[in-house]
This record gives sequence, structure tokens and C-alpha cells, in this order.
Amino acid sequence: MRSGDDASFREFARDKALPLRRTAYLLCGDWHLAEDLVQTALIKLYRVWPKVRRKGPVDNYTRQILMRCWLDERRRPWRSKENRDGVVPEEPSAPADAGISDSLLRALAEVPPKQRAAVVLRYCADLPVAEVAVALRSSEGTVRSQASRGLDVLRAALKRQHDEAVSGRNA
Repeated sequence: MRSGDDASFREFARDKALPLRRTAYLLCGDWHLAEDLVQTALIKLYRVWPKVRRKGPVDNYTRQILMRCWLDERRRPWRSKENRDGVVPEEPSAPADAGISDSLLRALAEVPPKQRAAVVLRYCADLPVAEVAVALRSSEGTVRSQASRGLDVLRAALKRQHDEAVSGRNA
């Protein structure tokens, strides 16, 4: 890669790493996995950077790569067989930019993957429907319906959490 392309990629990665990491975290709910997903997405983007950069803005393409990395990670058989019931020796510290409530993360975990992707990109990353459709490789109508259904599941999960908290305080 030419030095100009290399420098422009470094600048892009520096500017977009935190927003991508936040988006990845909202998708997977794990800061360490989010960092891995962003790193993998940036590596894949680096391989095609000169070609992609010439075509214009690369934000949508980068989000699309991130989404594919996350979906691929969810499909890995070892991930579903991993035992997560063990005792963690120490509590990991949340990054300074966490700013995301635990209740929202628990509720997002209940939303099916494609619906969660539509909700996160549409409402958390604040992207227009057209850009979400490009990132998810689907039609705008599909994005609207997936986001709507995802919001319904999210609302129900948040309401259930709220009701459980209220009934726990009253008991």
C-alpha cells in the first residue's frame, strides 16, 4: 500500500475506532469481544482500503464489515459451547466511555440478532434507514420492519425488568 493510503487509513481508524467499538459493544454486550470485532473489521478494511477509498465514503462499508464479523462470531460453534457459569476471579472494569446502562444491555441481549443490528444501527448509531439497509445488505422495508420488531422486543424486555424491580422493592 502506498504511504498516502496508509496514512489515510490510520487517520480513518483513529477517528472511527471508538464509535465502532461502541456499536460493537451494543451488539455483543462484551467490551473485549467488541474490541476484537473492531480489530477484525479494521484488518479486513485495511486489505481493501485503496480500492474502497477511491469509491467514496467508507463508513457504511466499515459498518457492514463490523456487522458481518459479529454475525460470523455468533455462528462459531465454540462460542455456543463455552461455559460462562464459572466464577470470574476479579470484576473487569468498564471502560470510561461505557455510558450504557446494564438494563439496556440485558434488554438488547433478548432481541434477536438481525433485529438487534437494525435497532443498534438505526437508533444507537443514529443512522438513516438507507444507510442501515446498506450495512445489513437488505431493503429499507426490511430494516424498518426489523427495527420495529426489535423495538417491540426491547420495550417488552425493559418493561419486564422494570416490573421485576418494582415487585422486588415492594416485597
